Amino acid sequence: MKRGHVVEGRFEPYKEIVFAMLRTGVFGYGGGPAIIPLFRHEAVTRYHWVDDAEFGEILAFANVLPGPVATKMSVYLGYHRKGVPGALVAVLTHILPSTIAMIALFGVYAVLKHSKVVQGMMAAVSPVVAVMLGVMAYEFVKKAWKGLGGVWAVVFGVIAFVLLKIVHLNAGILVLLFLAYGSVHLSLRNKLARPSSSKEPSDDNKGASK
Repeated sequence: MKRGHVVEGRFEPYKEIVFAMLRTGVFGYGGGPAIIPLFRHEAVTRYHWVDDAEFGEILAFANVLPGPVATKMSVYLGYHRKGVPGALVAVLTHILPSTIAMIALFGVYAVLKHSKVVQGMMAAVSPVVAVMLGVMAYEFVKKAWKGLGGVWAVVFGVIAFVLLKIVHLNAGILVLLFLAYGSVHLSLRNKLARPSSSKEPSDDNKGASK
């Protein structure tokens, strides 16, 4: 009994990785951005591998690096759970089933793509993807509003919109700029907080001496 429990505990993380990556690979529709809510549901909501803040950081770095974002997310989450073996299991289980299904169904779709029923089915999926992206965006906005405050959340949101939609700045460069600002902001805040924290014990000591 104990031996079986040890084996189950040893392979349980791989089981979670396999099922999570299978679901994201099979049910993901609409490319990289549309599949991100599925990754968030598996990693944050279902298995609690990471929290929302860490997931946002992973997503930011995945957007900066070259290549498909879904593949990078699967590799990182697998590595996060079980190192290099977990990364290999994650990327294979995420890519292979959908690749095989795509090859098998491509011939069928080529024949039926002019069917109004098939076109209607494809069109019906788009609102679902939009809702999933909207829910995830709302969660991130709520986190930003709570962490930065309402004013700064709006300011950074407007800056991001202008740089992405009007200036047409690359999203990876924008993420790097925000990360650079965040590191500078945190270092300045820590420096400003040190004098006040060092004064507090001296005031207490004065009160104690009186």
